[in-house]
Formats: sequence, structure tokens, C-alpha cells
Amino acid sequence: MLALKSWGIDLLQSEKKTLYSFLGLYSFLSIVILAFICLLYYNFEKDLMLQSKRPLLQKYADELIYELKQLHINFDKQRTYPRFEEFDSAIFDSSKKRIFSTMPDAEIDLNSILYVRGEHIYFIDQPESYYLGSQYVVLRIKDDGTWRQAVLGDILLYGSLAFGFMLFVGYFLLRLFLKPMNEALHLLDRFIKDTTHELNTPVNAIISNVEMIESEPLEPKLQKRIKRIDIGAKTISNLYQDLTYLTLGHRLLSQDEPVDIPALLQERLEYFQTLLEAKKLTLHVDLRPATLQIDRVKFAKLIDNLLSNAIKYNRVKGSITVSSDKHRISIADSGRGMEKAQIDRMFERFSRFDSSVGGFGIGLSIVSMIAKEYGIAIEIDSTPKKGTKVTLSW
Repeated sequence: MLALKSWGIDLLQSEKKTLYSFLGLYSFLSIVILAFICLLYYNFEKDLMLQSKRPLLQKYADELIYELKQLHINFDKQRTYPRFEEFDSAIFDSSKKRIFSTMPDAEIDLNSILYVRGEHIYFIDQPESYYLGSQYVVLRIKDDGTWRQAVLGDILLYGSLAFGFMLFVGYFLLRLFLKPMNEALHLLDRFIKDTTHELNTPVNAIISNVEMIESEPLEPKLQKRIKRIDIGAKTISNLYQDLTYLTLGHRLLSQDEPVDIPALLQERLEYFQTLLEAKKLTLHVDLRPATLQIDRVKFAKLIDNLLSNAIKYNRVKGSITVSSDKHRISIADSGRGMEKAQIDRMFERFSRFDSSVGGFGIGLSIVSMIAKEYGIAIEIDSTPKKGTKVTLSW
């Protein structure tokens, strides 16, 4: 397979399947066309060889017919069927019944004139008169197979060269096919980079100022409005971080360190506290001591995306359960759940199963990327209309 990444293209899984399918189909059709051409070439060379043998076989047939004529005339004196060192022979009557043969086990096709079968060449002729009652005379000589070896050698050599040339052409066809997709991805990448750069400063300013507002002396309506601003700002901030990781994450060096799992989970739960309260979700926490050697920023991003999904896809007044021990973390919600087909596709980039909750469908793709980097296994247990449980284990 051609290395797509060598062209600077990072394709979705579905797009890769489409392109690999194109390559597979193109290769299959190329092989079929070449096989058909090789078959035509083989048959042409076989016919050419047979035609080159025909004068000799006709000479042998004339000799046999002459001997049959002599035997027919002198049958009362001599009754020995003529035999020759150069070829085997047989005679058949008008009903195609065998009269005599020096090749009794051979299957003869009397409807043909000249053909190859196995290791022998067969030639069928008809005498002018029915000598000894024969209408057909059959000759068989040994086929040394040199022509076949030469033809197969040519087919192997030129067929390989032709297939290589067709793959070379297919390579450029694929490049041509990928060009508009490549340009679209570059435009999208540039748009994401420009957008994230412009979002950073105002979002941080909003969050910082909202956090400095003392809500207790304010009226309940004003408190609610400030809380909505806080929710919106944190949602945009989370999206900004996802987009930043998506465009720059593969270039950032990991700075692994021992991370206190319960402390990190508590920190991220506090970050999402406003969103939890807005949806009136009940939080159940069971955190046991655990430490993991990992990049803290990346692991926080992984947890944030799982918590964000557990909140977004949950029902109002639902619940979220977060638990951890030495070797795993689990985040369970009481939301809408997923079908198995959705679970199989949930880590594909830009996959979204409900447009009403917003987002670009990149969060779980980032979760998968970080988990693969550190060998963290992800297990999904989901039931439609009952909820989803995501377990990370290491």
C-alpha cells in the first residue's frame, strides 16, 4: 500500500478505507486485464507452434495413409497394423468408433484437426478412401514443452513489467484523486489554527473575570446569568483545547511525571462543577490512591473529554459516577447510551451521533490518540436509554 502520510495527509479511517478499496479494485482490474492479455498471448503462441508442426504431421499422416492403403490391398497376405517410431497412431470408422490404436488410453477429439493435450500434440486427417474401413486417422507426437517454457517466461517477465507500470500509473491517479481532498484538509487545518489562536485570549479573559466575581451579594437572576456565562466560556475553552491538541498535539513533546490520579480527577470535577449544576446532575465519587507515570496535560485532556461527554449526553437530573483504583478509572453516566454500531465508530474523528449537543466530534478521537500513546485500554459498556460506562485500565 502507498504511504499516505508521506504525502502529508492525515485521513479519516473511513477515507482510508475508501482509498484502500480504490487501490484494491484498481489492482484487481489490472491483474484481470493482464491475465486476459496473457491468455491471448499464450493461445497465440500455441497456435503458432501447432502451425509450425503441421507440415511434419501432415507428412506423417500421408505415410500412415499410404501404409493403410497397402495393408488394405494386401490384407489377405499381411494383417499387421503399421507402426512408426516417430509417432503413435489410431484409426476410427465413420461412426467415430475406434478400429485400432497404438495409444489405447488416449481421449481423442475427432472434431478438431490439430490440438495440444497434456504432453502430446494430436493431428486428425481423413483418407481419400475408407482403407480398412477408416474415415479418420489420428497421429500423436511428443510435445517437448520448450515453447511453453519460453511463453511462460515471457509472460512472467513482461507481465511483471506491465503490472509495475500500471501500479505506477495508479499511483499518479491516486495522487490526482487525493489532491482536492488534500487541499480541503489544508484549508480546514489552517482555519482551525487561525480560529484557535484568536479564541485563546478572549476566552481566558472571560473565565478569569467570571471567577473573580463574588456571586453571594448579587441577585439570584444575576447569579444565574453569570453562571451561564461561566458555562459558555468553559465550553468554548474546552473546545479550544481540543482544537489546539488536534493541530499541535503530535508536535508536542510529552513530559511524563508521576500523576496523583484522585487529585487530578477532583481538580477536573471542580472545573466542570458549573456544568454539573446547570444540568442538575448527581455526582458519585469513589477515588482510591493511585499514581500513573504520564504527561499531566494530556491525561487531563483525556479526562476532560470523557467528563464532558458524560455531562452532554446525560439526562437532566441524572447521575455521574466516577471511581478509580490502582489500575483503572471508570466514568459512568445515566444518559441516552449507544447502539453497538455507534460504539464501533465513536473514536473516529468528526463522528457525531447527536447534533443537538454541539461539538465537532473530535473529543473521543483525542481520547483514543492519548490512550494509544500510553498503552491505556479503553472499554465501553453502553445500553441505549440507560447510560454509558467508560473504563480506562493500565
